[in-house]
Amino acid sequence: MYGEYVHKAVLENHDTESGITIHYVNKLYDDGDIIFQARCKVMPADTYESLAERVHNLEYLHYPKVIEEVLLKLPDLVPKGPEEG
Repeated sequence: MYGEYVHKAVLENHDTESGITIHYVNKLYDDGDIIFQARCKVMPADTYESLAERVHNLEYLHYPKVIEEVLLKLPDLVPKGPEEG
């Protein structure tokens, strides 16, 4: 499930929380190992649009940080020149 369908399902299920999961990608949809999760409250007056906005704010806040952390953990794939030792 993706996009507005997720937010509509959260509201239809009367869930009290929603959020994001950042995970590694593999051959199966949404099946990779989880790297990071963040939650937000579902408010009684939420529409799927207002909930989507709150979830997107989590994405905007966390994706750059998480991606940078993952990249910093990668082995150095580019050979260093002699000046870099």
